[in-house]
Amino acid sequence: MGRRYDPERRQRIIDAAIRVVGEKGLAGLSHRTAAAEADVPLGSTTYHFKTLDELMVAALRQANEGFAKVIAARGGLEDPHADLATELAGWMGEWLAGDRTGVELEYELYLAALRRPALRPVAAEWTERLVELVARHTDPVTARALAALMDGICLQVLLTDGVYDEAYAREVLARIIPPRSDA
Repeated sequence: MGRRYDPERRQRIIDAAIRVVGEKGLAGLSHRTAAAEADVPLGSTTYHFKTLDELMVAALRQANEGFAKVIAARGGLEDPHADLATELAGWMGEWLAGDRTGVELEYELYLAALRRPALRPVAAEWTERLVELVARHTDPVTARALAALMDGICLQVLLTDGVYDEAYAREVLARIIPPRSDA
């Protein structure tokens, strides 16, 4: 019997890997668990992803799209006079109000880069995209500080099962942003 044409198999494996990490944590992800979740032969996972790191990179890259979609959908920073603190606090609010499992998954994969060097470039891409967007409204050093603060706020909410306080986030973000010279 010939090989079955399955153009979506690679994507199904990535989606399955994300579900496995969401249910069992990163430690529960293997080629075998991803294959079982995707309902594909084990050989398919190793064909598309030679190493587990390759699979994790693909999963992290896809997971990073969650926050990017919030940013794209919300817009706001296209206006050069937008209130940066309000926009950033709003982004976090929308992101954290969505599927909490997805947000947790993004951070789990993001933090996995501490132990898995192959994930570091993908984790850095996410930060660089955020800094690039924010730097359009402030200087690059402040943009990096804001990205770090946003990460800290999100992690605190996730780790404490807390409720996101947008007013608090807006206030602390505003404290870092220098006054506008055109105001």
